Amino acid sequence: MSTFFKLIKKSRNTKARLGEINTSHGKINTPIFMPVGTQGSVKSLTAEDMSNLEAEIILANTYHLYLRPGLEVIKKAGGLHKFINYNRPILTDSGGFQVFSLGDLRKIDKNGVKFSSHIDGSLHYFTPEKVIEIQRVFGIDIMMCFDECVKYPAEYKYVKESVDLTTSWAKRCKQEFLKGNDGSQFLFGIIQGGMYNDLRRKSLNDLLEIEFDGYAIGGLSVGEPKQEMYQVLNFITDFMPQDKPRYFMGLGSPLDMWGAVEEGVDMFDCVMPTRNARNGTLFTSQGKINIKNARFKSDFEKLDTECFCYTCRNHSKAYLHHLFRAGELTALRLNTLHNLYFMINLMSKIRKSIFEDKFLEEKKIFFLKYSS
Repeated sequence: MSTFFKLIKKSRNTKARLGEINTSHGKINTPIFMPVGTQGSVKSLTAEDMSNLEAEIILANTYHLYLRPGLEVIKKAGGLHKFINYNRPILTDSGGFQVFSLGDLRKIDKNGVKFSSHIDGSLHYFTPEKVIEIQRVFGIDIMMCFDECVKYPAEYKYVKESVDLTTSWAKRCKQEFLKGNDGSQFLFGIIQGGMYNDLRRKSLNDLLEIEFDGYAIGGLSVGEPKQEMYQVLNFITDFMPQDKPRYFMGLGSPLDMWGAVEEGVDMFDCVMPTRNARNGTLFTSQGKINIKNARFKSDFEKLDTECFCYTCRNHSKAYLHHLFRAGELTALRLNTLHNLYFMINLMSKIRKSIFEDKFLEEKKIFFLKYSS
């Protein structure tokens, strides 16, 4: 295996950067957007679709796949790649966010989290060691540490305790990871600390002492005002290692992705593009549109004149409007194909702008058109 992460180029006037992640299932060019395939499937699309979209990596969810179809099924299939027939890199989150979203259905202690399945109410217990074991059996390329994601807003005392717990779990994740690592999998630590800069710095410093292959920024884009999000992001990226990938968990707005790349972030994931597609909201170079609106009933123009996805090359806004209004499943598929193509193509444009030292100019052009 070649070097896991290679920093290729830094922007002249911003913290934006070009990089390359190397895994046994292929290369990932950064900055990159990772489509979310929670259940091992990007909703309404196939593995072939993801290949045609040139998705270099997808994200799957440890919590959901552990509950269904279950660890034994995926193990018997020969790992998650074979189970879903996808031969490009896969990242799995630890399930921490899902577990902590269960509210009254879970109970935290220093060793882990006891929770009730949202499917059948059965009881389960996630420890840092268990989460690493699950992801190892999945055979994915990049796994995440188990962490506690605090809600916004949260008091300083609670966030501090949460950071200490996350650090403790990160140490145990790393120890478990080293026991069975054959060099084909990589482990990221997750920086927590809420909106408190000193706790963010403490969390990062703790993780740096443990040493990980990459570092994720968790606990942002969870309902806080954008100004606070960018303040924390601007602060913490100044201290993150230059030679490791930086992953902003759960960010997927086109405008915010430009902003986060400008702060030096390399990796993103979010359900927004696919969820919006299923609700009829589509991204275009001129901004978002709602294909359900009556004004599209007789609009026979393509969705986006600057887009070359399958949907835009073959169908009109009137047809997409008709399908959605008629409740046809094809509408969800065509909308999803478009939104993901938009996001993947956007990241390609961003990478090109960094390479050509035109990041700020291209960002300005995009914002003017998208917000008009």
